[in-house]
Amino acid sequence: MVVLSAAVAIACQPALAHHGAAAYELDKTATVKGTVTKWIWSNPHCLLFVDATDDSGQVVHWILETQNPLSMSNMGWAGDSFKPGDQVTVRATPAKNGRPIGLVVDAVQANGHKLNARNIIVDEHPPTDTTPKQ
Repeated sequence: MVVLSAAVAIACQPALAHHGAAAYELDKTATVKGTVTKWIWSNPHCLLFVDATDDSGQVVHWILETQNPLSMSNMGWAGDSFKPGDQVTVRATPAKNGRPIGLVVDAVQANGHKLNARNIIVDEHPPTDTTPKQ
């Protein structure tokens, strides 16, 4: 039984590592205002693609990650929460490498409705520096 438990623990290690947040600046948030280009409601994580304009006028293609559909639906999100062309404002923890990738904290739809993502990893490390980024 001990050997079986050890084997299962070792086999699950890559799956647990997948859910790490080492690539993100958990103590910061980026605010992304732009146009939805795609909303993927699928396991293992839902993805929101947003085109935003940076300070120099260039379009930046953001990829914003949430949790799985079941977790998100329990927080009021749905497969039809966004459609291409929707205007959205998203707060996310940005990637450490500066690329336009983030873990969603919350999103405000064009009608003003706020959807909270309450990413478990983010909640354990609440942001202290909320410098807006495009």
